[in-house]
Amino acid sequence: MKVLIMAGGYATRLWPITKDKPKALLPVGEKTILDYIMEKVGELGFETHISTNRFFEAHFRPYAEKYGVGLIVEDTLHEEEKLGTVGAMKKAVNELGLDDYLVVAGDNLFSFSPSDFLRAYDGRTLIAVYDVGDLELAKRYGVVVLEGDKVLSFQEKPAQPQSTLISTGVYVFPRGVMELIGEYSSNGNGDSPGYFLQWLLERGEEIKAYRFSDYWYDIGSADSYLEALKTLLGESHIEEIQISPYSKIIPPVVVKRGAKILGRSIVGPFVYIGEDCVIENSDVSDSIIFKDTIIRNSTIWRSIIDEKCEIRNLELKKSLVGGHAKIQRGD
Repeated sequence: MKVLIMAGGYATRLWPITKDKPKALLPVGEKTILDYIMEKVGELGFETHISTNRFFEAHFRPYAEKYGVGLIVEDTLHEEEKLGTVGAMKKAVNELGLDDYLVVAGDNLFSFSPSDFLRAYDGRTLIAVYDVGDLELAKRYGVVVLEGDKVLSFQEKPAQPQSTLISTGVYVFPRGVMELIGEYSSNGNGDSPGYFLQWLLERGEEIKAYRFSDYWYDIGSADSYLEALKTLLGESHIEEIQISPYSKIIPPVVVKRGAKILGRSIVGPFVYIGEDCVIENSDVSDSIIFKDTIIRNSTIWRSIIDEKCEIRNLELKKSLVGGHAKIQRGD
């Protein structure tokens, strides 16, 4: 069996944060999304490859070397050119050969152990499913209907979901199914794995489901990103920083090297502060602040602020601010 981490998307729903940085490498506490995935699949000891694009290739090279895994690079530089998940799977088979493949979406944070997941594998396609508990929310995903652990139907982003159980972007495709990708692709079918699963069911292929219930996050929106931080940020991690005696840190937080917390500031809980940020006379909670950003006389809540921004005299709630922005209200 081979492991394929899918990180070839351009994450347009999180722009401008992901315009120049891949979503899989966004920090969630001390580690990136990819770190969490690699630590889990690394326990399996299987040959592993990260699938990405030419635009983000340089970002992933150090991670491939760090974890001793391969890199498969599709020759695309823009969203409209990308191969999509199924196209990237086809490219992987062409380069690596037929095998059983554990395929994991690179923006996926999940609670289960891949070893437990693979114990449910019996040679039939296996998908990990999670109950989002809300029909409206289920419309965003691939919805499954089960009988026991057998998948009876699969609907990709349905207008009227038949259940709240959704596919989470972790799959095992057996060799025989991987062999069908060429036939599937030649018919002009969609590149979402959900449509591929629908096609397999229509052909009479059996698909099994592995249910889990602790946590799952598809980092496709600011809300899901911040919720993942709240779940996974267990203990504080504070590097060499400067902090005023009148400031307060409320754990858990991550504050990276070179940050300055000045004046009467309150940082936390559930906050990530990047390298060399300046927080002065400001309150920051439930937020992610990337490196080299300055925040003065402001209140930041449930927001994501990209690197090298300057925020002054503002109250920001549920905001997404792109890199190098300068936003202020009059002094």
